[in-house]
Amino acid sequence: MAKRQKSFRTKRIVVVLIATAISAFLTYSNQELWNSSSTTQHNGQFTETAQILNQLAVKGRAPKTGYSREQFGHGWSKHPDGCDTRNKILKRDLVNTTENEKCQILTGTLNDPYTGSQIEFSRSINSSAVQIDHVVALSDAWQKGAQQISSERRVELANDPLNLLAADGPANQQKGDSDAASWLPENRTFRCQYIDRQIRVKQRYNLWVTEAEKSAMTKILSGC
Repeated sequence: MAKRQKSFRTKRIVVVLIATAISAFLTYSNQELWNSSSTTQHNGQFTETAQILNQLAVKGRAPKTGYSREQFGHGWSKHPDGCDTRNKILKRDLVNTTENEKCQILTGTLNDPYTGSQIEFSRSINSSAVQIDHVVALSDAWQKGAQQISSERRVELANDPLNLLAADGPANQQKGDSDAASWLPENRTFRCQYIDRQIRVKQRYNLWVTEAEKSAMTKILSGC
């Protein structure tokens, strides 16, 4: 019995340490991206992005076997300030926001990067009109290397501000788990930034691209 209790305490300590590490990552990593969703847009940035793309491994899509949202954590992570990732991204990407004491964004306006339209968001009226998109879809990530990284890193990927954008709900649903070969934002002026983010996320988490995906990305970057 004593050995069981000791084993239980040890496992509990490990879980706490993992949670603490993830919390630290979410608090201190990419601090500027928690404050601003924009990425640098000068030509030199995209030249560098093209170089990063050429360094990514090119492979076929792995089977989706074993994929579930829970492989990337159970919903949005909570941060030390009491806010969850969804509401932090809403606060970052919307303007003129209001929030309650629970750190929930109640209202705001989104200048949607995917459609170029303006959306008036209300948590109580049309919450699903604005959704948080994983720029590199989690299912896509799973089939291109995320199976091989730790569960802690997958939680980081799912909550990384670089990989998250508030977006038009229907556009996000249309995208689903598509990569750049099968879906691009309707708003052409945002495509360079969109591809830039996808490539940098894939670099950060050691994910690969398919031949078709790389071809689509290269085509977009050539016009940036």
